[in-house]
Amino acid sequence: MSFSIGIVGLPNVGKSTLFNALTRQQAAALNFPFTTIDPNVGVISVPDERLEKLAVLEKSAKVVPTAIEFVDIAGLIRGASEGAGLGNKFLSHIREVDAIVQVVRFFENKDIIHVDGSVNPLRDIEVVNLELMLADLATVNKRLNSLHSEVKSGDKQAIILKTALEKIKAVLEAGQLAKTVGLSDEEARLVKQLQLLTMKPMLYVANSPASLNLTIAQNKDISPDQIIQIDVKLEAELTELSDNERAEYMKELGIAESGLNRLARAAYQLLNLITFITAGPIETKAWTIVKGTKAPQAAGVIHTDFEKGFIKAEVIAWDKLLAAGGYGPAREKGWLRLEGKEYVVQDGDVCHFRFNI
Repeated sequence: MSFSIGIVGLPNVGKSTLFNALTRQQAAALNFPFTTIDPNVGVISVPDERLEKLAVLEKSAKVVPTAIEFVDIAGLIRGASEGAGLGNKFLSHIREVDAIVQVVRFFENKDIIHVDGSVNPLRDIEVVNLELMLADLATVNKRLNSLHSEVKSGDKQAIILKTALEKIKAVLEAGQLAKTVGLSDEEARLVKQLQLLTMKPMLYVANSPASLNLTIAQNKDISPDQIIQIDVKLEAELTELSDNERAEYMKELGIAESGLNRLARAAYQLLNLITFITAGPIETKAWTIVKGTKAPQAAGVIHTDFEKGFIKAEVIAWDKLLAAGGYGPAREKGWLRLEGKEYVVQDGDVCHFRFNI
């Protein structure tokens, strides 16, 4: 199961530097707009201390964390929705991702050009969001125009979609993101095919030193849990160090956890994802599912045959398995449960699936 996060923002706000730090790849990070024309893609692991502990318990030969894909998308500018800069191409790249991380520049540096001449985080957010909204408005209007004949013929789904799009259009014209619209499950299903940009979940990375106070939350569309403050330049420097050097430097700076780890975890949560685990001598491995997934579908993430022939799932919470000291003692204590087809897998469940081929 693959999920991708698009990194967006104005030119020269630190997008490619953040991407490089996340993936330890060397995407171009030069001091002029449009350095990134084709999106760079990198896959990073999501930190999970549970895996290491279970691997020690089970004497696993290897540990396989879950992963998430980050896509470095070139900078947007005013007029991108109308094709300014490389707008149309960039917007098409954003449509393809599952969620968006918008990098916002807070740092002052006279040697790094700001496309609008000055550092103003709230203005920059509004510029990017406006271009996304204008692009969505064009998509909505185009689809509404093409719906006339279907609606006139009495097509029920076309009528439902038209109602949903009219609600979205009103919100976009009022300067709000499409995701603020309340839609029924059926409306949401029909709208999803349009891949509206402002329907996507969004995080904001405030690129600034930790000592800088933020005012980003003054934007009405942003809640505090959507904001992650990261000193992108520092994070990039940390990735150049060895593990021991990095740990020592972070200790000197009083940093308990890297900003990159916080971002990876927040991105995972943003997509409403959870992890279940398989653990044994061969490997301890994390598997990604959407919250609310039932046992047969979770088994299908490992192999489609597991879902087709699903019988039962043997389940225990990871910390209970750790506390028991292994599967044998857990079984003796009655802590291993057999769950059926309606069981909703929980984050941190250690699962063993029984199935017929």
